[in-house]
Amino acid sequence: MVVRQETHPGTGAGTSPPEFREAVASMQAARLRPEIFCEEMPAPQRIAPYASALSADVTVDDTDLGTGRIILLHDPAGNDAWDGTFRCVAYARAEIDLELITDPMLAAVGWSWLTEALDAHGASYAAASGTVTRVATESFGGMADEGGTAQIEVRASWTPLASGDPSATIALDLGPHVEAWGELLCTAVGLPPVPEGVSVMPSRRGQRGSGR
Repeated sequence: MVVRQETHPGTGAGTSPPEFREAVASMQAARLRPEIFCEEMPAPQRIAPYASALSADVTVDDTDLGTGRIILLHDPAGNDAWDGTFRCVAYARAEIDLELITDPMLAAVGWSWLTEALDAHGASYAAASGTVTRVATESFGGMADEGGTAQIEVRASWTPLASGDPSATIALDLGPHVEAWGELLCTAVGLPPVPEGVSVMPSRRGQRGSGR
């Protein structure tokens, strides 16, 4: 899959810095669970000079349980708010059991899904911030039989850091960050973690099949 690279008008296609191109290539190399359908999406053009973006759906038995996106921003001049020249911006939304919506710890647990996933994948980061939102929907009148639904939404951003490994082939490896985002999506929809020692196969990428 080729990830779309966006630049501001006038910067010229193909003029992105090599460190940005390498970071985007590392995003493409991320290995996600097979339940995740991941594809490119248009990146925002007004937040930073350079940006790339991925979107994903978590599907089990032909049912979409969650969705999300992750965006890589790059400003070679640096950004004081980021405390760096790169920034990851992520979003995840998942259906949850309705009874969980009143759990006072739900928001804190939702945030921990992200930070624990980043730590588990060895994704070095700084200046993390974000929000966790819970949404409940109830039906009335002619729709009362449909019952209620609940969702959790995690919106976050963080500054990815170089691993510090002198043997690393690229300065900034975004693979672990994308994989952590994928794990956040799977955890949010309630999928059990992959058992230790089991290899994760690449996710489905590109065009969906005719049955989708």
